[in-house]
Amino acid sequence: MSGAREQVSRLLALVPYLQTRTDVSLGQVAADFGVRPEQIMKDLKVLWMCGLPGLTPDKMIDVDFEAIEDDPEGVVRIDNADFLSRPVRLGSSEASALIVALRALREGSPDSSHDVIDRCLVKLEDATASGQTPPPVEVHLRQSPLAVRNTGLLEEAIRSNRQARIDYYVPTRDETTTRTVDPLELLSSEGHDYLDAWCHLASARRLFRLDRMHAVEIVDEPRQEHDDLTPRDLSEGLFEAGPDDVAAVMHLERYARWVADYYPVDSVEELGDGRLEARLRVGDPRWLVRLALRVAPGLTVVEPTELHAEVARTARATLALYDPPSA
Repeated sequence: MSGAREQVSRLLALVPYLQTRTDVSLGQVAADFGVRPEQIMKDLKVLWMCGLPGLTPDKMIDVDFEAIEDDPEGVVRIDNADFLSRPVRLGSSEASALIVALRALREGSPDSSHDVIDRCLVKLEDATASGQTPPPVEVHLRQSPLAVRNTGLLEEAIRSNRQARIDYYVPTRDETTTRTVDPLELLSSEGHDYLDAWCHLASARRLFRLDRMHAVEIVDEPRQEHDDLTPRDLSEGLFEAGPDDVAAVMHLERYARWVADYYPVDSVEELGDGRLEARLRVGDPRWLVRLALRVAPGLTVVEPTELHAEVARTARATLALYDPPSA
């Protein structure tokens, strides 16, 4: 068996392999690529239908099937595929589109992602410069009309010392709730705009992302006084632990270590073989359950035990949905 992705990778390697060899047998090709000769024959039949735009015979890859069938060793030969031996280069419009997309991604991504994106930009600009310095590309993402309206209403609520009513989407619960808040300040961090406010629904201070607000309305009620609340500093991150947060421990496989970089954790410890133990505090345990199911089997919730059991229960219930109904 050979999946489509593996076959595409093999086809791209198969053409230059055959172009640099003469009179190589079908069995040798199969051995070098670690597949059965029947699979190489299937690959060659796919190559025979490939070529340059236009699909005329002079632009299609030519596979000598007679040489494979007539020769006892099954010699494999191809022709008219020189275009695949040339280095693939981006055109100026393709390179510019990628640069713009990467800079847009950088502006809307957390600081932890900037280093990776910057390295990609440097390599892309070096590869497409062709001896000339590429023009600088700056990207500034505009707020949507709804976000602009909501920002204006919240600024007015703060200036007029009034409460606001917001319809807010909570991704950890996949639901929208209506809340009355005392707006304190508008802030920006990691490419997003936030409202720092006292939430009457939660009876606690909360940070709300403006792009998750479906509606904003100024309420004709004065804001309550919260003299004990100091201005929020987002320079060290958005997460602010609360007294009711659950302390959790999760084990991450090598390929899931990114979780400890992407989400705020209190501490990490190497477990060997690339595995990692991370400790964190969770305001809504349902969020960690969903994360564990999404990253599984790369993430295992170890503590608390009841949260570990909840992940297992939810996984079983999800798998049960795929069971065929009994007759």
